Amino acid sequence: MMNGRSIVSLEDVNIYQGDNLILEKVNFTVEKGEFVYLIGKTGTGKSSLLKTLYGDLYLKEGSGSVAGFDLKQLKWQTIPLLRRNLGIVFQDFRLLTDRSVRENLEFVLKATGWKDKLLMKEKIENVLTKVGLKNKGFKMPYEMSGGEQQRVDIARALLNNPKLILADEPTGNLDPDTTDEIMQLLFSICRDYHTAFIMATHDYSIIQKYPARVVRIEQNGIKEISVAGV
Repeated sequence: MMNGRSIVSLEDVNIYQGDNLILEKVNFTVEKGEFVYLIGKTGTGKSSLLKTLYGDLYLKEGSGSVAGFDLKQLKWQTIPLLRRNLGIVFQDFRLLTDRSVRENLEFVLKATGWKDKLLMKEKIENVLTKVGLKNKGFKMPYEMSGGEQQRVDIARALLNNPKLILADEPTGNLDPDTTDEIMQLLFSICRDYHTAFIMATHDYSIIQKYPARVVRIEQNGIKEISVAGV
């Protein structure tokens, strides 16, 4: 189970989609401030693993904990508490298109229990500054480039000072230059905030350019590999 530094700890975990076994006997730990790439072919179970970590898929077999929460003990009432300790970054941004950047972030803060308007304003300004969008809180998502929208998505993930950020193909829709900018931002967050990252990606060139621990999903399980092994 979790030691003093582990943010994620899975032991002999079987992951299911409905009645279908997707991943078998998964043993996996992630420490505080660690950056981990999750690679593997489409359909091998990367997204299923991430969904298990943030409580979207129920853990039926094995033992697992994330940010101090026992995944087998999760109930619908406690899933929001788990997710307040996590940040989630999506490939397709999933921003509210009828609200400004600032209103998107304010929506998340209110949904996670923030009340004080002054503190919310301060927090929003802090995360926008961190992602390089200090003066763009008034913009609507459709007025922004793909890279800027991804920065908003990352700012949203930072709002509750997460111990772990799960990033599912966060650069999949971005050009190479913007991908570089986003990767530099993710690594700076990992370093400056000591936030752990698990990033699913198909882009092995990113791993070569920004090396970190690599875990491959294959043959219904996971395998640690070296950067050179990708």
